[in-house]
Amino acid sequence: MENQKQDIINYEEPVISIKGLYKSFDDLQVLKGIDFNLYKGENVAVLGKSGTGKSVLIKIIVGLLKPDKGEVIILGKQIDQLTGKELDAMRLRIGFSFQNSALYDSMNVYQNLAFPLTMNMKNLTKRQVDHAVNEVLEAVGLKTKIKQMPSDLSGGQRKRIGIARTLILQPEIMLYDEPTSGLDPITSAEIIKLINEVQQRYNTSSVIITHDLTCAKNTGNRIAMLHKGKFLKIGTFEEVFDTNSDNEQVKGFFNYNFTQ
Repeated sequence: MENQKQDIINYEEPVISIKGLYKSFDDLQVLKGIDFNLYKGENVAVLGKSGTGKSVLIKIIVGLLKPDKGEVIILGKQIDQLTGKELDAMRLRIGFSFQNSALYDSMNVYQNLAFPLTMNMKNLTKRQVDHAVNEVLEAVGLKTKIKQMPSDLSGGQRKRIGIARTLILQPEIMLYDEPTSGLDPITSAEIIKLINEVQQRYNTSSVIITHDLTCAKNTGNRIAMLHKGKFLKIGTFEEVFDTNSDNEQVKGFFNYNFTQ
């Protein structure tokens, strides 16, 4: 699987390029000089404890926050220089899978999936919408749940439907916000498998924001270890968690996850 994953990555084509990124809120400095590339077809897991700046980073990538300093280029465009209309168009190329799935409780699964299509592609026929809905439901393994309400789904199923709704617009970049948070180990393993299947099937480039080391290890082609607003290390799992490393923050994070 690892060789297969490596084969689809183009390390000469960054889809996200961040240089010298700083972000503060009043006197609180959150990001302190971030440099980071995500390449076409690659999964990068941004790993860190709560409060390290992971959520701020992802909000800057989608243009919800502006950097104080630095350059953030997404799909060839400097994100903080885009007009409102250009930013809306860019966001259609970026899929954001929310931590809580963000499904509409009053809509069934079909309606939840059809909604972003009918809102953003008004010229589609009912047949085209039906086909798109069924295709993404098949991709996440939940075709039988098409008429179910979100309240009738398990936590893992809601996560899957949330990912399906993100995929339906066929984004080039996927952003996963704590995809395994609150899930039992078996369901977490299913979501990890789905993230890898999405990478293979849709050739997406993904940032996976997580504090779950198992998720990071099994989804990331590379891992970016974020601590107090800076990347301590970026590399493969083995490079970041080198057993000979004397970095106490890295060792502490590994021990917290795997030696409890």
